[in-house]
Amino acid sequence: MTERRWLLAVAVALLLVLSVGLFARGLWTPDEPREADLAWRMTWQTQKSVPLLAGEAFCEKPPLTYWAAALPAAVLGFAPWSARLPNLLYALITLLSVGLMARRMAGPVAGLAAGAAIGTFLLGYQTLIWLATDAPALAFVSLALLGLSRGFYAGSRRERWTGYALMYLALAGAFLSKSALGLLVPALALITLIVLERRWRELLRWELWAGLPLALVPVLIWVWAVYSGPNGPAQLKIFFWNNLAGRLTQLDAPPELQYALAHRNSPGKYLGELPLYLWPWTLLVIAAARRAWLARGAAGDSRALRVAAAASLPAIVVLSFAATARNVYLAPALPGFALLVGWWVSELPQMRDHWDVRALRATAALIIIAAMLAAAALTILAFDSPSFVQTKPALMIVAAAGLGLALYTAADAWINAPRTALMATASLFFGFCCLLSAPCWLAYTQINRWQDLSVLGTQIRADLDGAPLILLAPDETTRAFVDLYVSAHVAQAGSDRQGQDAAALRALLTDHAGARILAQVEGRNYSPGVLRISRLLKRREPRTAEQELAWALAAGLRPAHLYALPNGRRYALFESVSAAAIR
Repeated sequence: MTERRWLLAVAVALLLVLSVGLFARGLWTPDEPREADLAWRMTWQTQKSVPLLAGEAFCEKPPLTYWAAALPAAVLGFAPWSARLPNLLYALITLLSVGLMARRMAGPVAGLAAGAAIGTFLLGYQTLIWLATDAPALAFVSLALLGLSRGFYAGSRRERWTGYALMYLALAGAFLSKSALGLLVPALALITLIVLERRWRELLRWELWAGLPLALVPVLIWVWAVYSGPNGPAQLKIFFWNNLAGRLTQLDAPPELQYALAHRNSPGKYLGELPLYLWPWTLLVIAAARRAWLARGAAGDSRALRVAAAASLPAIVVLSFAATARNVYLAPALPGFALLVGWWVSELPQMRDHWDVRALRATAALIIIAAMLAAAALTILAFDSPSFVQTKPALMIVAAAGLGLALYTAADAWINAPRTALMATASLFFGFCCLLSAPCWLAYTQINRWQDLSVLGTQIRADLDGAPLILLAPDETTRAFVDLYVSAHVAQAGSDRQGQDAAALRALLTDHAGARILAQVEGRNYSPGVLRISRLLKRREPRTAEQELAWALAAGLRPAHLYALPNGRRYALFESVSAAAIR
């Protein structure tokens, strides 16, 4: 195949995989309902500089993600697929930026392989399909690294200026998506490259600093808009102090702003979880790192290896010292690992040994195991919900074909790895894409039933019949889906559901005549099949709804309605016992 045909094949495969992940899913908890509500509010709120969650200022992240999601939602109507439409653009920016960076430094084969890797790393795939600020952050960081590598290794002043200008423009987007955390990887990469190559004079080049206004001006305009609005200084403190320093260490702040208490970090957490983030290409990354170590000091162009190291390793070290840790925090470091894989793949035709072949064969084995596990999971879903099979026969056939292709291509890679390592690598990529498309599409349609909070919202709105609603100790997901699907005007009470005083709850209902109280019921509403599996695994037996609601009965509340999603969240709509007696 010619290079153009390979490019088309990889692009089509990635587009199919990403489209399934973006558009075959509803809004999944815990984060996506919150992000959707922020985007929905942005379609009609008058003050655009601060996102609003259920009508209240939400100062965790700058608003670029919500501006972008609000545009298609306003034009095409609000829906999960329309809110996620900008993610397709973020994915395109990410794939092209990483691919072009690798192509520039290691050739066309490296470009194709690096673009394919960044889109199919487990963490990269999750980040790009998720409705959150991490997808644009990854896209703009990738674009900034492309500009940085172009400027740092430029052959002329014009090339250096345009590269660094692109870097600063992308940094503005990264900052407005993820705040200062979006600047971490490009800044560390630049410093690391200067140290590795001992090019201290790079800091004195005017081309490095001339594009700085491209980053500063958009950010300062947004900062001024926030400062000029209601409670501007207090909101800026949350944006830049509580939300940044508060994730590195615990601050003296209200409980709702104690970000260091959630997602606690531990030494070596990121390194221990890194193999999962890079799956299924973990062994290829290890083989690439080994090959890079063997190639140290050898003659040849090592720019790709230096950029790969600079874009990945320093970020892991710095994030390991933070108080909080989430997998998506490391997503901006993935372009470095993708670049390393791309370089390794481009080197396979010229130099490979039995360790490289073993890495390819072991990766083929991983994909075969993953396909078998996927087949088992889909079988369990089918037996757990007979209607699932009856209503999706065509999709079941397509999913079976996808599983078959994944097994075939993985087996082909195993057989051909010693002779044609490059083709074996391509087979592994297309096999994994088969696994992420049709079988996942089928699984998503079932998981949507477990996650669809719009169903609960419709039921709650009908049962309220216009009565006022009070949310008892709601989390962000509850506030978001109630705002989206029930009512934009609700009251909130308390931060501890079970710690509410009975007299205080009765007084709350008295102050809001005819109001109902909505509270989340702990636990899950397991389907029979999932419950049997839970028992086989000797998990703790789930508590009954009566046991979960004992606190409410003690507080003088009567559950008027119970709501539950299969294998999902449960809620109860309460009224006072006296009101129930009158009715």
